Amino acid sequence: MMGDRTKIQEELFYEFRLEDHVPAGHLLRSIDRFVDLDGLREHLRPFYSGTGRPSIDPELIIRMLIVGYVMGIRSERRLCEEVHLNLAYRWFCGLGLNGPVPDHSTFSKNRHGRFRESDLLRQMFEMTVRQCIAKGLVGGEGFAVDASTIKADANRQRSVPSPDKLPIEAAHRAVREYFSVLDDAAFGSATPVQPKYISPVDPAARWNAASGGLAYYAYCTNYLIDLKSAVIMDVETTTAIRQAEVTAQRRMIERTQETFGIWPEKLAADTAYGSAENLAWLVHERGIEPHIPVFDKSARQDGTFERRDFTYDHVHDLYVCPGGQELKQQWRKINSDRPNAPPDNLLRYRSSKLACDVCTLKPKCCPDQPSRKVLRSVHEGARDLARDIALTDAYIVSRRERKKVEMLFAHLKRILKIDRLRLRGPNGARDEFHLAAAAQNLRKMAKLIPPGAPALST
Repeated sequence: MMGDRTKIQEELFYEFRLEDHVPAGHLLRSIDRFVDLDGLREHLRPFYSGTGRPSIDPELIIRMLIVGYVMGIRSERRLCEEVHLNLAYRWFCGLGLNGPVPDHSTFSKNRHGRFRESDLLRQMFEMTVRQCIAKGLVGGEGFAVDASTIKADANRQRSVPSPDKLPIEAAHRAVREYFSVLDDAAFGSATPVQPKYISPVDPAARWNAASGGLAYYAYCTNYLIDLKSAVIMDVETTTAIRQAEVTAQRRMIERTQETFGIWPEKLAADTAYGSAENLAWLVHERGIEPHIPVFDKSARQDGTFERRDFTYDHVHDLYVCPGGQELKQQWRKINSDRPNAPPDNLLRYRSSKLACDVCTLKPKCCPDQPSRKVLRSVHEGARDLARDIALTDAYIVSRRERKKVEMLFAHLKRILKIDRLRLRGPNGARDEFHLAAAAQNLRKMAKLIPPGAPALST
């Protein structure tokens, strides 16, 4: 027999407890255990006026932002709608059933004001790192570093040829931020090469064609992760070029040591970090083993002897060619004073022209030159150490573990849906990357630490 149609019958009183309607296995319930915002109000108190009507609770705004980034809700308008409708979101934000949801414009006002002035989002990210350390998810022995390009909120078909063509008379926030970072090694001074195009709405975004497809404006997010559980130890925003990535790596390593007192024994990275200067910085200045492929452009395509075919004699500071002849920096004593290191940090070793003229291997060595020259970096000791490490079993393990940071970037773009930025300017990109990294750390703890479990042993 067909049943009657059920109609909603309003009741005068309801027995309803929001806590009972959030599933025990819900992601936000697991994350809530690790969100520690006790010091939030004291941190922000100097940035609020002592008079006037009370503002919206800053903890509510932060919790709503956490919901948005953890659940992949990119629009703040949609976030407000989802928090209004979703019981789990209301429970996490502490709104109850009747609590009013703030207007979406509140996020922009706080972000461009007191949140950036107080560096609050950076503090929130560091809170997640401290929680990971306290729960035993950070080993501290080995780190990995990498960078990933994220599209900027800029139309690739609208550009100006140079900075002097930017509309200064009507400069908006992103243009002002661009001029403020021109001397920053992570942005304007990372390279003397001027970009091919500049976006008038976000000039700091770099014209980039690294993916092989259509070029686009982009920023780079740089991650420094601990290899034990792939916890993000630090995040840095840079322009989308390789030189800026090396600068970000150094800043993140130093900041991690200053903030958390953790110094890694080894660092795993790809060839982009294998320059002689960076390897020397890791080995000589920081005492970190570089599990990094050496960036080497000494290979030849014409079939002649390469630099690796020459043997270096550490005792006498010279090279020996395949024919047994010596290559020295100087063949006679020079009384004039010379600098200890050449301006380009490359030492030049030359063979004797008389020896090369009678050598039977000259067609295979220097057929078009009177004698052979070999360049050696002043940081070659660090490069040799990196080459020796690359022959060990530990390097093979590090090469496999380094992929964890690439998996985090895939998670960032596919799950959290941050494949394109919503905010403009270096500060906008920094805000989004800090929130995204915090969300990934929170999700990591929720996954690895079940409810009621004790802290993992270190």
